[in-house]
Amino acid sequence: MSKMTVEVVTPERVVYSGQAEMVIARGLQGEIGIMPNHMPLVTPLKTAPVRIKTEGDKEVKMAVSGGFMEVRGDKVTILAETAELPGDIDVERAKAAKERAEKRLAEKYAELDVKRAERALQRAMARIDVAK
Repeated sequence: MSKMTVEVVTPERVVYSGQAEMVIARGLQGEIGIMPNHMPLVTPLKTAPVRIKTEGDKEVKMAVSGGFMEVRGDKVTILAETAELPGDIDVERAKAAKERAEKRLAEKYAELDVKRAERALQRAMARIDVAK
């Protein structure tokens, strides 16, 4: 099966660089699967897990928040605000953040920045999902 180069980059570092058979990410319209020779594409990404299928059943999962995915030729580049591999994730901290965000959203304070709480909830859920 043909492969493509995948790079996941944050302002701090290159989180992942390698060959892959497929990349699955969540764009604004829903899940997008990218395979080698995909048409050129630039799309904003939602805060959600990104899955990189390396070969056979092997897969690298990471929690990505914000950013863009660019597909050009046989290269997929994800430029993200944050990207964390399972080993980088503090699950207990993510669960606590999820509970805090859910509580804030349930209390519906007038002065609460609902978008901020929703983003925090999405980040926590992506981290918990990837860390499983």
